[in-house]
Amino acid sequence: MKPLEMFTQDEWARLCKRSDLLGLGTIVHAWAIIIAAMAMFAVWPNLVTFVLAVMLIGARQLGLAILMHEAAHGGLATNHKLNDWVGQWLCAAPVGAHLRNYRDYHISHHKYAQSEKDPDLILSAPFPITRKSLWRKILRDMTGQTFYKQRSNQFMNAMGIGIKKQRGRENRAQSAREAVIPFLISNALIAIVMTLAIGWWAYPVLWLLPLATWNQLVTRLRNIAEHACLDGSNHPMRVARTTRTNFLERLFIAPYWVAYHCEHHMFMHIPCYRLAEAHRILTEKGTAEDMEVKEGYWQVLTIASSKPAATAS
Repeated sequence: MKPLEMFTQDEWARLCKRSDLLGLGTIVHAWAIIIAAMAMFAVWPNLVTFVLAVMLIGARQLGLAILMHEAAHGGLATNHKLNDWVGQWLCAAPVGAHLRNYRDYHISHHKYAQSEKDPDLILSAPFPITRKSLWRKILRDMTGQTFYKQRSNQFMNAMGIGIKKQRGRENRAQSAREAVIPFLISNALIAIVMTLAIGWWAYPVLWLLPLATWNQLVTRLRNIAEHACLDGSNHPMRVARTTRTNFLERLFIAPYWVAYHCEHHMFMHIPCYRLAEAHRILTEKGTAEDMEVKEGYWQVLTIASSKPAATAS
């Protein structure tokens, strides 16, 4: 999209302006919520605080992945080295990702969004699915099956196990190792700090469990909302979806403006903390009427699970 066809020069300059305070502040905010949720359950251990802690921590673990995505676009800090360091070690590594590998992959996604060359097409192509199929996926997410499969595949690839002899085999193994080693280092540090601060049980219960359950679910919801059931027309307003969210959805499902995904694909250089303003301006000018916009994640899931169940003959 041509920005100055939709924004004035002053609006565009303001939307593109990057701020170390806002970018780095989002990382502080994510970890502050994680620590506060852990402290809440440690001080008031009961079923309600446990469920809230798992949901809050799992959503902010997704938040760390979202901020890694922002770092891939250079939006966390104006200094490139600082941007990449915090994006890797404070955002990507703790949740098992790798910034540099993700950046290369993600730029291809932007270039070929919703086309056959899109590396993320596998995430959206199966939709719509049946409601029963969606619930099976949700069950696998919430019982840790998705996490186990993904993480075990990652570790096996890192060791070169299960990769068929083919061109690029060593590259796949190397990419997996580049994610696994920082994951192990960062999680060892998290485990030590949590054990000293709370107890031996804190790391598996208040870090690994949210990562293996709620984080998997909200990551799936994010993937569905962003690109599922779109026409793939290669028009920037139709290859990604914006989902308008309420406070609870932003708290437990979609932090850090990730729901403004149509705007992100239209203008990928706008930092995440200015996407809400971009959406407001586009809405006021009537442009949002041409965009793919839905009201809340329930509406998106209804569309994504709209395939009729097969009827018996």
